[in-house]
Amino acid sequence: MDGISVDALHRREGSKLQRFLLRRLGNPTDAADATQETYLRMLAALSRTRVEHPTALLFRIAHNVALRTRNRRRLEQRLFADEGEVDLAEAVDGFALPERQSIARQELKRLAAAVDELPPRCREVFLLSRFDGLANGEIATRLGISRNMVEKHIIKALLQCRRRLDDF
Repeated sequence: MDGISVDALHRREGSKLQRFLLRRLGNPTDAADATQETYLRMLAALSRTRVEHPTALLFRIAHNVALRTRNRRRLEQRLFADEGEVDLAEAVDGFALPERQSIARQELKRLAAAVDELPPRCREVFLLSRFDGLANGEIATRLGISRNMVEKHIIKALLQCRRRLDDF
């Protein structure tokens, strides 16, 4: 990235980037966090490689950060539903005892922690598969990896989740 600093890129593209993320995330707080994450990743990328089109890279990184943020938000909404919402125990048994509801919530929290501990690419593949319902081929195409690698990530994630749940 000869002659262009991240600071100059921020001055030139900062407001466009903020609007871009706000449109995708629909929330100014998430957009601000995603903007900061985008610049951090941009700095990391620039330290590893020469970039010919810094603006394109910046917006590609922002797109990926927005996807991860949305996926994370969806996961949290599903896993940490309010008391008034139907939880897993009630979905299975409409007359679930409070103890069973509490156990189901604890298991969901452990599951969320297990997913959170996964390496970023593995977590992304798992969320796309299990929460967005994408087929392995679609995930492979979207992320630019092989279908075999998608399957390996899913297996790794499932094993991690099972270990985490079995630990308690």
